[in-house]
Amino acid sequence: QVRLAESGGGSVQAGGSLRLSCLVSGDTSKHRASGAYMGWFRQGPGKEREGVAAFWPDASKTYYSDSVKGRFTFSQDNAKRTLYLDMNDLNPEDTGLYYCAAGGLGRATEILNARIYSDWGQGTQVTVSS
Repeated sequence: QVRLAESGGGSVQAGGSLRLSCLVSGDTSKHRASGAYMGWFRQGPGKEREGVAAFWPDASKTYYSDSVKGRFTFSQDNAKRTLYLDMNDLNPEDTGLYYCAAGGLGRATEILNARIYSDWGQGTQVTVSS
């Protein structure tokens, strides 16, 4: 079983930055063997969960939603079993509960689709004020 635990959320003013972390624990061997995607998602008030960044290990490619491209950066430290999301130039539209996810299986065109992911953390809240 894979467990994910996010941290690093908080309240910032527009233009500020945050770094989110996601500690991965448990048995990830099946995910590694299948080349499953891993990613970050968010859900704003009254909105559907949307993908913001995701990584395809087999291709070493990272995908970003248009709304965060150029501002957010996905990275990972395999030794620490931790995923990161560096968020810069935040604006109020970035407010939401941020989740990390693992076990994504599907076409690369679906990599930012929450429905293809099997494992989720509990989320960390990000609030951006104007």
